[in-house]
Amino acid sequence: MAAPAAAAAGVAPVRARFLATKEQFHAYLRARGEPDGQAEAEGEKEKEQEAKEKREEEVGSCQSEPPAKRLRSEDPGEDGESQEDGAEEKEPVERKRARGQNKSRPCMKPNHYEQNRLCPSVTQGCAEKCSFGPRCRFLHDVAAYMATKPADLGSSCVLFQTFGQCSFGVTCRFAQAHLGRGYRNLVDAELARRWEGKVLVRNSLPKELQHRLRKRRFSFRKAEEYLRALAKPPGGGEKGGKATGSSVEGQELSNCTAPRESLGDGLRCPVLAEQGEDPEPGGLQSPDPTGSEEVSSIKTIGPVTDEDVIKLRSCEKRKLEIQGKLYLAPLTTCGNLPFRRVCKGFGADVTCGEMAVCTNLLQGQASEWALLKRHHTEDLFGVQLEGAFPDTMTKCAELLNQTIEVDFVDINVGCPIDLVYKKGGGCALMTRANKFEQIVRGMNSVLDVPLTVKIRTGVQEKVNVAHKIIPRIREWGAAMVTLHGRSREQRYTRSADWEYIAECARAASPMPLFGNGDILSYEDANRALELGVSGVMIARGALIKPWLFTEIKEQRHWDISSSQRFDILKDFTNYGLEHWGSDTQGVEKTRKFLLEWLSFLCRYIPVGLLEHLPQKINERPPYYLGRDYLETLMASQNVEDWIKISELLLGPVPANFTFLPKHKANSYR
Repeated sequence: MAAPAAAAAGVAPVRARFLATKEQFHAYLRARGEPDGQAEAEGEKEKEQEAKEKREEEVGSCQSEPPAKRLRSEDPGEDGESQEDGAEEKEPVERKRARGQNKSRPCMKPNHYEQNRLCPSVTQGCAEKCSFGPRCRFLHDVAAYMATKPADLGSSCVLFQTFGQCSFGVTCRFAQAHLGRGYRNLVDAELARRWEGKVLVRNSLPKELQHRLRKRRFSFRKAEEYLRALAKPPGGGEKGGKATGSSVEGQELSNCTAPRESLGDGLRCPVLAEQGEDPEPGGLQSPDPTGSEEVSSIKTIGPVTDEDVIKLRSCEKRKLEIQGKLYLAPLTTCGNLPFRRVCKGFGADVTCGEMAVCTNLLQGQASEWALLKRHHTEDLFGVQLEGAFPDTMTKCAELLNQTIEVDFVDINVGCPIDLVYKKGGGCALMTRANKFEQIVRGMNSVLDVPLTVKIRTGVQEKVNVAHKIIPRIREWGAAMVTLHGRSREQRYTRSADWEYIAECARAASPMPLFGNGDILSYEDANRALELGVSGVMIARGALIKPWLFTEIKEQRHWDISSSQRFDILKDFTNYGLEHWGSDTQGVEKTRKFLLEWLSFLCRYIPVGLLEHLPQKINERPPYYLGRDYLETLMASQNVEDWIKISELLLGPVPANFTFLPKHKANSYR
């Protein structure tokens, strides 16, 4: 059967000899790359599979291929891709069902894939000190656990090979690499000594801090001082709806002439006070004139400098000098620490943690604090906060300023999802100017690292307001703005408006402005920089091809092979096992995030298959047969094929395993 001709507009231009029909594509994968004759011999099986896929699409099964989002032919899809002809036949109800997130995703809990779990106290060698006591529901008998433990996934443990020891002991799914007689956990003493005393991941949540947050015993002195000032009516007039002190801030900015150290010249390490007192790092606000006795009673370590008692002027903070650097965007779900390590290895200069909700951080939620973790290879690292009110945002900024090590803090004013928007956060702050100002000024007053803001062009599709807001953000004290070239209504359904981003860059001057949207090649990055932005932030482009940072720095198209891409996935799984653990729970968590990433990686089209370069982010990949079986498998948008790739790296999935990606690939079929 002859290969189909190249598709219409909105479809990536793959060379004709590689194109295939949907039936040919799936038949090739089922035959594992065997000649067409063998694939045709399985005709009946293929028809049954096609019928099954059709039924699953109709009922929205989590194992089916991501459904196509059918719009009018002139309307591009959610990720900016144009649709197939004849799409106008679909009803608006079905179009709405295919949009956005899969909100009712199946959740695989640990007891779904591991019925009997060994008590952590046994793994850590202190079974007699089990914190649960006689009420412990975990196994304490190692032999009984080993009798029911799932089979090992391999003979090589990445933790043991890297660090000389595996903290998961007998629970490790690669335990045969480091278990001796009597299930004794072996240690490579020489290798372990190399890592002794080194902190590989920072910004964890200590139990003591979590307890203080939950008991509301953490002191927010600077934040409360700022909030009290907000409550005072300015000059005896109306009550405080606007942030105070703008004239003072403006005077301080105008007096800033001395050059300061760059952002990367060192990290601040807060000193915790003794006897359970809250840490009071020096230098963001002057002490209360009536509180001199309280100030003098604070115990300090080392000499007292002026910074301990005098408020830093805004110009005396460390400056954010990242102009021209490649900035990996904070990516919810997929922007985890192992993925950031992969991008860092390919040349990303600046990384940022996933969006963290400030109210959850203030409550001491461990899952939210996990989003703040920083690997030691991330030399320029920031965290992104989301919130809707100045009290929670300012307190959260003071909390992080005292407890974690970051180079900047970013405010999310670009999140478009309803859950955030309807509470007044994300994009909604662009319509709440007073609250927006109070948040920026308040956070800036309690931070001794630069504060940045990420926004969109506006809320409504044809009403751009960013150019009006950006000069005000500069006056409020932000060090940098990142602009995503779409509105909230657009989400990803239009191409990013880089002409408008250039206009906003001129309005932001001298404050740096980074542009974000549709960067998938070094040509895209070059065109963006020629428009006058200070740098580019890369989001979906990094998910589709994380080696994009190398392409931009080396100004070339990299025809990366399928084996090289598979090695990238190996690195990710190794980083995931280091970060989440090599026991069953850690393996399955690594698998889950790998599958989320594969839902984006499948959109990449190899350079050698394209009719002309470069690939555009808003062009839908057609069905094509790659240059080998693995390249074709990686192009599949079928969840079952993603699971097959994960099994090549992490072994068989547990019984009754299901997966549905967080974001629907609405434009692909």
